[in-house]
Amino acid sequence: MKITDTHTHLYMKQFDEDRDFVIKNAIENGVSRFYLPSINSYTIPLILELEKKYPNICFSMIGLHPNEVNPKNLEYELKYIEKYLNKHSFLFVGEIGIDSHFGEKYISEQKYAFQTQIQWAKKKKKPISIHCRKAFDQVFEILSKEINSDLKGVFHCFSGTLEQAKKIIDFGIKLGIGGMITFKNNYINQFLHKISLNNIVLETDSPFLSPFPFRGKRNEPIYIKIILKKLSQIYSLSEEKIADLIHSNVENIIS
Repeated sequence: MKITDTHTHLYMKQFDEDRDFVIKNAIENGVSRFYLPSINSYTIPLILELEKKYPNICFSMIGLHPNEVNPKNLEYELKYIEKYLNKHSFLFVGEIGIDSHFGEKYISEQKYAFQTQIQWAKKKKKPISIHCRKAFDQVFEILSKEINSDLKGVFHCFSGTLEQAKKIIDFGIKLGIGGMITFKNNYINQFLHKISLNNIVLETDSPFLSPFPFRGKRNEPIYIKIILKKLSQIYSLSEEKIADLIHSNVENIIS
């Protein structure tokens, strides 16, 4: 059984005391690959260092997170990312997107950064990792302009409706499913069974969004096994079968 955590921030300070143990523990329990999305220019060297230490286990991604978009340094951040994108082979461009959870501040700049980075991904033939919070319409607007048959990716931490899920799938993007499906009264569970497993990948977003019963505590890649177990219940398939199907999905994205 091969399991990839397609979205984990193992480079963050929450893991400074026991990072090696966390990685080893996950590997020993079947989680063999970790995809590391960047947040801003500061995090990129941290990710590259971890990738170097764990070759073929940790894989770097590069992008400017929408919550890090600020007009004061936006051009610097984008130029920094573009420079690294041109000199290093990153697996994904991400995480990128739009976030209006804290209001509409800098939304126009977020749209510009999102669209710019999608265009870089298309040029480099890299998949994208999309961050979207309370901004489905804005994200869909840009995707509808930029999507083509070659652009692949993951809609990280999907939390929308069945109709929104179908639209994302129509774009050719996979749904990133994480710990939220273990939360009590999570409405995604009401329709997730209607979505083919061919359109799903697993993620933790660790150290954030820990699944039940660890909600409120630090998330870890090993907890992806809890998410897998929940999917097994939803789809009435064995964990091994689901893991195999999702492994193929991940391979399809990066191929």
